Amino acid sequence: MNVSPMKQPSLVKQPSALFPLAMSLAALAMVLIHAARLGIVHEVDEGTEAHIFQLLMAGQVPIVAFFAIKWLPLAPGPALQIVALQAGAAFAAFAAVFFLT
Repeated sequence: MNVSPMKQPSLVKQPSALFPLAMSLAALAMVLIHAARLGIVHEVDEGTEAHIFQLLMAGQVPIVAFFAIKWLPLAPGPALQIVALQAGAAFAAFAAVFFLT
């Protein structure tokens, strides 16, 4: 199924494009709020926030894979931009954990 350039859908509006971004931003916000609220504390045991962070970051992997498998063959340019945006959002969340812990 080829998508013509004139009828190319807006990939940003696809749920498989938005959910990973929202999940990464939620993880980033959770890390920043935790650091602002409690400060930078090295805990012996991981708390609830750490487990939710792990679930959010791991849960978006199959969604990004689905998006890439579906849209990269149909619209390589825009799909690659969305995948890069998703990767950048995930990198920002991981960077916050790295620098704040």
